[in-house]
Amino acid sequence: MTRKPALLIIDMQNDFASSHAVNPVAGAQAIINPLVQLLSLFRKKQLPIIHIVRVHEPDGSDVEWFRAEKFNSIPFAVRGTHGAAVIDELTPAPGEYLLEKIRMSAFIGTRLDLMLRTLGVNTVVVGGIQTPNCIRTTVFDAMAYNYETILVDDATGAQTKDIHEANVLDMKNIGIKILNTADIAPWLESR
Repeated sequence: MTRKPALLIIDMQNDFASSHAVNPVAGAQAIINPLVQLLSLFRKKQLPIIHIVRVHEPDGSDVEWFRAEKFNSIPFAVRGTHGAAVIDELTPAPGEYLLEKIRMSAFIGTRLDLMLRTLGVNTVVVGGIQTPNCIRTTVFDAMAYNYETILVDDATGAQTKDIHEANVLDMKNIGIKILNTADIAPWLESR
């Protein structure tokens, strides 16, 4: 099978991943440089890049029930705010896609699957935050939709290293390929 990969960068937004985040993910800062490297590589190869962001209505009407109380006390990823935007280091370039979601998986209630199929993509390379939630549900759904799925371990973060590693092991055990940023260039060459 000839691989046509796309890079999916998940939830690297100001409210979660910047130094002034209102709802910070502890591991987010450490993965910015690996994600910058991946972006550069995919841009050079002119491969599809999709920045996936969580965006909510200001009144919280589309927030999951178990996050509603938190959202009501400290709103996060509110449509049209600086907090919902991609962090400066990873700002989408012209020709890259920005896809909004309101649930953990980037496939639920979005046009991601249709977009990938229209672009001829059959392989997804995934990085971002956070490993047990939005990353995990997205890669599980990618596998279910029959995409070859690559998780970039050092470009993915969680609240703790232990949580990250436990979830990476679980994903590996269902068939997701686990690579590091340094492995991606040779892996792309092998396609």
